Amino acid sequence: MDEGNAPAIWSDPQVAALEAQVTAVEAGLLDAEVDVATLRVELDNLAIVHHRRLGPLYERLDELDALVAEAVAARSRDADDIRRALEARAIVDPMPDLDELMDAFAAETGAAPEVEVRRVKPSDEARRLYRELARRAHPDLAQDAAEKERRGDFIARVNAAYSAGDVATLMALDDEWTAGSAGAPEVVPPDRAEWLRGRLALLTARQQQLAAERETLLESPMGQLLALAPDDPDGLLEHLAEQLLARIDEREKELTSLLG
Repeated sequence: MDEGNAPAIWSDPQVAALEAQVTAVEAGLLDAEVDVATLRVELDNLAIVHHRRLGPLYERLDELDALVAEAVAARSRDADDIRRALEARAIVDPMPDLDELMDAFAAETGAAPEVEVRRVKPSDEARRLYRELARRAHPDLAQDAAEKERRGDFIARVNAAYSAGDVATLMALDDEWTAGSAGAPEVVPPDRAEWLRGRLALLTARQQQLAAERETLLESPMGQLLALAPDDPDGLLEHLAEQLLARIDEREKELTSLLG
């Protein structure tokens, strides 16, 4: 065959360059996976803590708004005041009991109802353990389907422990993975260069998905709230609680004046 018409052949240096490129993209992808997972955990925790700490204050403020509006309407007998009183009361009465809903969900899933209020951000040690476990056990690092499934089940347990900020469980999972992953054979595809190119395309697509997911999370209501104080969301919630308590105090004084 004429060498000028022969198909291009991937030489070892080209394969080595692909290997290095895939390794670099894998490392970046794992960082993105961890960052998005951490953001998701923080937003979920923020929603829970926000409800636990501020929910009763919002409910009390709504109740006071209704009582003030009703007191004004009772005095004035004005049609607009009566309408406003009815609207304010309608906000309060149909509100579901979110604590009961959360406890019912916990009963259905077998989880115990949360007693202590968790912090929004997991500790630095939890973050370190989570990042290390994700780096070592992420399903995207596996080629075999059975190994992918095993890793997926394991990472689901890691995610649950990280969401709860459970450092002890994360440490136990780290020991479990170390003991169970030793000596696992690596499957080498027959056409390494072709496989590397395909994997590079998959990894790049996953990076784009993660970027889109991160943007969606940041644009959510909890994401916008977290953006106000990304380094101290717990402090932000305490500040909001103080503001709500001040408003409640003002409305209670107003109600006392109207009823007096």
